[in-house]
Amino acid sequence: MPTIQEKRIASFVEPVLKDMGYDLVSLRIIGSQKLQTLQIMAENPDTGTLDLNACTDISHAISALLDVEDPIQSAYQLEISSPGIDRPLVKDRDFLKYMGYEISAETIDPNEDGARRFRGKLSAFDGISFTMTTDHGDERIQIDNLVRAKLILTDELAKKALKKKPQEKEIKE
Repeated sequence: MPTIQEKRIASFVEPVLKDMGYDLVSLRIIGSQKLQTLQIMAENPDTGTLDLNACTDISHAISALLDVEDPIQSAYQLEISSPGIDRPLVKDRDFLKYMGYEISAETIDPNEDGARRFRGKLSAFDGISFTMTTDHGDERIQIDNLVRAKLILTDELAKKALKKKPQEKEIKE
């Protein structure tokens, strides 16, 4: 779950990303008080990827904004990245888009069997909870009990990612 500080930073970072044509996937502050990292994952909504030039452009735009807003009092570094193929599932649209794919999830509170980590196919999502079909049956997880969820890299997911890459066009002179 995002902290209050992360939500505040996301509130002014997300509109800048939108104006640039990108979606915010996640924003986290990680590390110790001595050296924190503001990690921003973004993507092109059409391709689900982010190339190096886009990372550089976003970094410049966000750095200028952070200099004005000054949301982190201690020293920190800014990290801009693509979510990658085995991306985190953060927003409702992520759960809907990757229905049927294999995911892993970790919860705050354990289930009746004491388990907090799960792996299985994402089989349902209603905005309040999602269901995974695991080797031990269906596991329903409340979103407000979720620590993290992410896609598992499988052959099926890799094939989908390869299909989304734009084909290089031949240059004719």
